[in-house]
Amino acid sequence: MTQKAFVCRCEDVTLDEVEEVLALGFASVEEVKRMTGLGTGPCQGKECMVACALLCADRAGTVDVAPFTARPPWSPTPLGAFVGGALEPEEDDDEG
Repeated sequence: MTQKAFVCRCEDVTLDEVEEVLALGFASVEEVKRMTGLGTGPCQGKECMVACALLCADRAGTVDVAPFTARPPWSPTPLGAFVGGALEPEEDDDEG
């Protein structure tokens, strides 16, 4: 049985995967995120950011590791857009 140490549980990114990315020469949290998907799950990095930053700092020999850039949705998407319905929310015509 193989034992895996997960750095990012949301996206199933293992310690081995992060170490492989760091061994390729990528040293920032942002680069690890782009190569593995770390921090892109439901927690948006709240659970894994510190662990990844510590790994990056250990490899780079510095403690100055910037977090990755959080990118919230540009604008809310109505659920109807996903099922082929209206793209704009309907407004109530109830004017008293």
